[in-house]
Amino acid sequence: MTDKRLITPEDLYRMHWVNDPVVSPASGAIAYVHKSVSEKFDGYRSHIRLLPTVGTQDIPFTSGEADAAPAWSPDGSELAFLRKKGDKPQIWIMPANGGEARPVTDMKHGVSAFKWSPDSTRLLIRSEAEAAESTESEDQGKDDKNKLPEEKIINRIKYKADGGGLWNGRRNHLYIVNPATEECKQITDGDYDVYAFAWSPDGGHIAYSNSLATEQFPDPDLRLTNDVFVMDLTDKSVTEITDGTLSIGSIVFTPDGQYVLMLASDLSCGFATLTKIHLVPLSGGESRVLFTDMDVQLGHAAVSDMRSGAGTPPLFSKDGQSVYLQLSQDGGVHIGRFALDGSSFDLVVSGEREVYQFALTPEDTIIFAAADLLQPGDLFSYSAAEDKERRLTHCNEELWNEITLSTPESFTFHTSDGWPIQGWIMKPAGFTEGSKVPAVLEIHGGPQAMYAHTFMHEFQLLAAAGYAVFYTNPRGGHGYGQVHVNTVRGDYGGRDYQDLMEAVDYVLDTYTYIDASRLGVTGGSYGGFMTNWIVGHTDRFQAAVTQRSISNWISFYGVSDIGYSFTQDQIWGNPWDDLEKLWKHSPLAYVKDMKTPLLILHGEQDLRCPIEQGEQLFIALKRLGRETQLIRFPGADHNLSRSGHPHLRVKRLSHIVRWFEEHIEK
Repeated sequence: MTDKRLITPEDLYRMHWVNDPVVSPASGAIAYVHKSVSEKFDGYRSHIRLLPTVGTQDIPFTSGEADAAPAWSPDGSELAFLRKKGDKPQIWIMPANGGEARPVTDMKHGVSAFKWSPDSTRLLIRSEAEAAESTESEDQGKDDKNKLPEEKIINRIKYKADGGGLWNGRRNHLYIVNPATEECKQITDGDYDVYAFAWSPDGGHIAYSNSLATEQFPDPDLRLTNDVFVMDLTDKSVTEITDGTLSIGSIVFTPDGQYVLMLASDLSCGFATLTKIHLVPLSGGESRVLFTDMDVQLGHAAVSDMRSGAGTPPLFSKDGQSVYLQLSQDGGVHIGRFALDGSSFDLVVSGEREVYQFALTPEDTIIFAAADLLQPGDLFSYSAAEDKERRLTHCNEELWNEITLSTPESFTFHTSDGWPIQGWIMKPAGFTEGSKVPAVLEIHGGPQAMYAHTFMHEFQLLAAAGYAVFYTNPRGGHGYGQVHVNTVRGDYGGRDYQDLMEAVDYVLDTYTYIDASRLGVTGGSYGGFMTNWIVGHTDRFQAAVTQRSISNWISFYGVSDIGYSFTQDQIWGNPWDDLEKLWKHSPLAYVKDMKTPLLILHGEQDLRCPIEQGEQLFIALKRLGRETQLIRFPGADHNLSRSGHPHLRVKRLSHIVRWFEEHIEK
């Protein structure tokens, strides 16, 4: 017998998360961000903690309520970080030996990202520049009750973004700040946004990416590619070093200063194209693509309801001959070491887990943050010299000592056309051999993402409520090569739907304790689309919950912040030329066939899959007299399930369990 209890939605309030580990180049001390839910459950608080000697101490280092993004100066004398007071993050600096933190920026619109110069004397920061036509203070008129409302004039197609809202007319540009004097100089300017940026090893140049108008794309908002530019800080001259054919993510100078390394895609398979390592010589000449035959997605592609925005930029080995990167494969997120001459590749940190961030010590020991099937995430170290791994934190130990969890079991089955599909199954809490239990199929979003060997609060709650839970990575997602991830494009509701239904058949045939007459299905985003599609094409499920879903590709094209590009890339059509195709792939077209009780969950500020997608489906189902319910989450965007308001996250989880309990017989 065990005296442990079952997990609850409210346990979210007691969870802790570790993020952004960084290692001092001088002392080897590890700074990291510790995040938890605020005492009033009305948001989150975060501060920076320190492991001065690996594995022996874990002490608070900063005292802010919203401290994030720590970065040691290259000489190890100071730690810079972002501190939010109000709604504007600014850079603060703390001496390495502790003491009082001091602010070094006072940017009107805050700081979104920053990097130390190699000599530790300057900071390269990204911040919004004031719009050219702006003539009044941002705060002017806020408290003026007599101020008349003003219209918003929209001139660009990319005028909104999920999580950011309507475009404010300002562009993201680069500035150089002297922390000692707090002097700040803007170094980029123009009608474009700076995305990624990096210092050269000698501190004399910077590289940055943006997307400018071209002859082919006079409107840069319609470009899916971008370019890298290098600025000489002596005379501010700028050289474009790419040719406009790549979609570029992270950029960094190689340690010898001869190349810019980019993680980029050539879009040969649209948004489903695997990312590759590209080396662009600063001296001119053709770029080189490394490991072209590697059929693996570089970077972090795992789905979790514990975090959003995971991933670490490329980091170089001490000798400068290799680069360390994350890669997503077979349901795991690992760390690989890639030789810059393309000669060798080693998987250095792997296993059945999700490595969501990492850092390197001066001796090439890897400090990494990782979650697994039963843990939301902790810090670990791995020494290649000793071939030894150590756990450095136990941030949820107190809570985890109270609760019992269901352990997911991995399986692989082959579809009717012989394709291998990986999945997981969880037995319900208190399972008794010989009994028959209900089950819920979970479907991930993306679709260019993957379920992984990682902790999912939602799945554990369903298991605690008495349901078996099973989930798979059907074709259309990352982790299994280029062909696998590209299959869904132009075929939403086709091979992907068949993979999922064959997964249900396999689970029912293999795990005979599951009752085929008591099945539920749920998913979010693309998983919400697929949930809608499923209930319009089969009655084998007793209940369904669709979350932040797509129901109508025709309207999605014009209302989503990415609709005009995503629809064209994924469905291969637009409303004026391909109306019938878009409608054919829209779940709403099959609403008359939807008999399954359907709960619709949607954030009111979701601009990725706007709430009108859920509203259309709800109204149609109600008009047809079907059993349905719409739950709207105020202020919530597309990331509600993983980083939204904690109270609403708990409510969302409770409603999912409640709907299945009301509609699936126990």
